[in-house]
Amino acid sequence: MGWKGLIATICGALALAGIGLPAQAQPEKCPRMVADAPAPKLWRAAYRPVAAEGNQVSLTFIGHSTFLIESPKGITIATDYNDYVRPKTLPMVVTMNRAHDTHYTNHPDPGIAYVLRGWNPDGTGPAHHELTLEDVWIRNVPTNIRYGSATLYEGNSMFVFEVAGLCIAHLGHLHHLLTRDHLEALGRIDVVLAPVDGSYTLDIEGMVETLKAINAPLVIPMHYFSEWGLDRFLSRLGKEYEITRSASATVMLSREMLPGKPTVLVLPGR
Repeated sequence: MGWKGLIATICGALALAGIGLPAQAQPEKCPRMVADAPAPKLWRAAYRPVAAEGNQVSLTFIGHSTFLIESPKGITIATDYNDYVRPKTLPMVVTMNRAHDTHYTNHPDPGIAYVLRGWNPDGTGPAHHELTLEDVWIRNVPTNIRYGSATLYEGNSMFVFEVAGLCIAHLGHLHHLLTRDHLEALGRIDVVLAPVDGSYTLDIEGMVETLKAINAPLVIPMHYFSEWGLDRFLSRLGKEYEITRSASATVMLSREMLPGKPTVLVLPGR
């Protein structure tokens, strides 16, 4: 047996035993991750928020598809920034997608330093963003979008935020299953912010398939319109995932805090 076969055998045995590989032995798909980073601690209990310290990232669910992300060095980012659902504090960076006006604005606050649209306003190809600020690296992965009766290929984006070594993906208003190329472009994801309405975006089975393909340890639902809709998603995903609800809209995150079992964390919107 060659060395590749031996590694594959060992990995399979560890997976069957429920033992995770250390971070440096896993494919470090999230670009710019430090190769010799310490292995994340595996949580066997339900996920729970803790007080901020060290390299923890603050994530607050503002509502609908908008989250406020704050890095340990104070970089603030608002996802799907729009005219209806906004954080109280003015973010330094905003991302948008073009599905509906609850996901973008044509009039962002002039005090925002970086406005990243998930589409190319010139219509000359997909948007491309790659922005580094202190301990944050932001990039987009183009996706297709239903726009009216047409499909605009690469007309929208998912955004990936590497914050203090933690890889967070916001799936945006995702309308289709992800291809191998999409998954490779996303890379290793630690936390995925997923639309779970089951109608305007992917249906429930499609979203479950997508989340399994991304294989992030932590899923945070967004873009749902009722408790019934959320519960429908949780009931389906609860067959394979731990389900946890937080009393707070804000949670502190780091790689070291990731759960050992795939977990869905429900944050109350403000």
